[in-house]
Amino acid sequence: MKMKHRFIQFFAMTGILMLSCRSLGQKYGIHNLTEDNAALREEQEGLTSRMNRIKEALLAEAAIEPTGAFAARLRILFGDDSV
Repeated sequence: MKMKHRFIQFFAMTGILMLSCRSLGQKYGIHNLTEDNAALREEQEGLTSRMNRIKEALLAEAAIEPTGAFAARLRILFGDDSV
């Protein structure tokens, strides 16, 4: 009877240990995902900024052209009515 009690106690403690390890793994997984999310957000901001600078440079070059055809085509491509 004592052997059975020890086995059940050992089994319960092993289960608790496994759950603790799993919980710890999930904690670090969430931490890693948070870091990845911040890095992706920063990369998105950089790409958006770069895209806007390219767009502005193209529109500035198009404004120099005397016929205005290039500027009109860029406005259509960018969906810009204000420029």
